[in-house]
Amino acid sequence: MTRARALKAVIRARAAKTGERYTTARRHVLAALTLAPPQPAPLSPPERPRGGVSDAKVREKTGRGLDHWFSVLDRFGGPGKGHTALARHLYDDHAVPGWYSQGITVAYERARGVRAANQRCDGEYEVSVSKVVNARVADVVEALAVARRRKRWGAGVDAALLQALSAALDGKDGKGFVVRPDGLGRFRYKWDKTTVQLYLIPKTGKVSVVATNSRLADAAMVEARRRTWRAALERLAALFASGPTLTGSARRAGRPPSPVRS
Repeated sequence: MTRARALKAVIRARAAKTGERYTTARRHVLAALTLAPPQPAPLSPPERPRGGVSDAKVREKTGRGLDHWFSVLDRFGGPGKGHTALARHLYDDHAVPGWYSQGITVAYERARGVRAANQRCDGEYEVSVSKVVNARVADVVEALAVARRRKRWGAGVDAALLQALSAALDGKDGKGFVVRPDGLGRFRYKWDKTTVQLYLIPKTGKVSVVATNSRLADAAMVEARRRTWRAALERLAALFASGPTLTGSARRAGRPPSPVRS
């Protein structure tokens, strides 16, 4: 059964400190987590969401609050069971809706100290930043994919971000944006040792640009990338502040120039 990397790190840290074998350290860590979990601080007005899911919303959807479900997961075996088993227990055995099974489990893992904010169940960190842009998907693809258009919004944007994006789009192995028939655009590429997913989600007359940067090293890198992406998307949105700005053949054809594929 899969275990969170964060839990393994705790076990290895104990083993290194005490000189115990890994299996012995694991037994002690799991016993401590299961039998004497630290209790989360009670919510106080205004209500604070735990792990992105609020106590009020959980109570509305399940009839019980987070404290109840935390107790259920404690009795089931706690963090040592692993994320998948915990979420499945809520879904299969307690009829908690699927999305809330995941949200409650994430909140539980954070409350019990085995998952930090922005940390996935595999132990890796990621951050998502979004911005609604006054444009069409075709306009945004052109602004991102065409070098001369990137220069118009790229001034002042983090140089490493632009370099990685440009290398992925302009390189000989670049595959360009994929635009589905329903208008959703996406592009995936590497930035150093991290992975970036760009999503262009069409709205009425606008586009939501979402940048998800995963495989980040730690929480500090999460915050650094959050600031970097937020600044970049602000600059991109400013390009379209007065509306779509497709140029040349792209405007006449009603579609963005290459690189893009459907």
